[in-house]
Amino acid sequence: MAEVLVTGGSGYIGSYCSLALLHAGFSVRTTVRDPAREPQVRAQLLTGGVDPAENLRVVRADLQSDDGWREAVAGCEAVLHVASPTLTQVPKNDDEMIRPAVDGTVRVLRAARDAGVRRVVMTSAIGAIAYGHPPRDTPFTEQDWTNVDAGIAPYQKSKTLAERAAWDFVAGEGRGLELATVNPTGVLGPVLGPDYSPSLVAIVRMLDGSMPALLPFATGYVDVRDVASLHLLAMTEPLAAGERFIATAGHSLWLRDVAAVLRERLGDRAAKVPTREMPLWVARVLARVNPQVRALRAVLGRDLDATSAKAERLVGWKPRPIEDTIVETAESLLTLPK
Repeated sequence: MAEVLVTGGSGYIGSYCSLALLHAGFSVRTTVRDPAREPQVRAQLLTGGVDPAENLRVVRADLQSDDGWREAVAGCEAVLHVASPTLTQVPKNDDEMIRPAVDGTVRVLRAARDAGVRRVVMTSAIGAIAYGHPPRDTPFTEQDWTNVDAGIAPYQKSKTLAERAAWDFVAGEGRGLELATVNPTGVLGPVLGPDYSPSLVAIVRMLDGSMPALLPFATGYVDVRDVASLHLLAMTEPLAAGERFIATAGHSLWLRDVAAVLRERLGDRAAKVPTREMPLWVARVLARVNPQVRALRAVLGRDLDATSAKAERLVGWKPRPIEDTIVETAESLLTLPK
């Protein structure tokens, strides 16, 4: 049974990538910073419907240290590099997020190359594609790159520079190592536990009434299960080597559209979901004083539509309807213990 390394196995996307690999008959090795999280990793996979038993190995490795990476990749056929630094607070300076992302990515690629790994699939983001551009009427594609000099937030800058570093490493030092990247839009889907994607926070705040009004911006969304399936296609399909793939389901949605789906499909359970969209000028004023809104200031009033036509055409990827995903996301959040 071929073994695949998944970095960041306790994370939301990492867990679903492990589930997809196990379903497909692969053995999974996954990294965590703290080995004490192994029970959580296994519990999340059980919630997702798979008992990994001996087909899962959890190993310690940290993106900010060389320790453990050589052992983590040894004997693996491929690597899904899903792990990415996250901060619970707005960083004091951009390098707090950028350096671990860039250095960690190169660290994983170097270890994979030295171990003779065939292909690395890196989880990038729409944040490496759609930010820092003037308004446009056409969807973003894989040909686009975020302009890191346009005053964008540290997270989008870190994703962009980390992906750039990955392509540069493979081109200059890869020695035959293959690379593909998956660039998801906002990731939604059923939660496997209390740790989940930051993209779900907006759904949480709509449901619990802590979002008084809807911010005016539109972006794409995609089901986490479809993000995982695209990682597998990018890992196995010969045509995927050397390619970027946007993962998004249909066209972008404004937050007011997401809220409307929740109210229509959930009825009384969506009673606290706001109905009012915040005026753009109010949102821009709020961005000056509210750190969470400030991180979104570059997209206020904007429609960051993107297309997954390349993934659908080149590797046969088919995302599920995002309206169903929105509902399943909310239903799973509503069942979490308070």
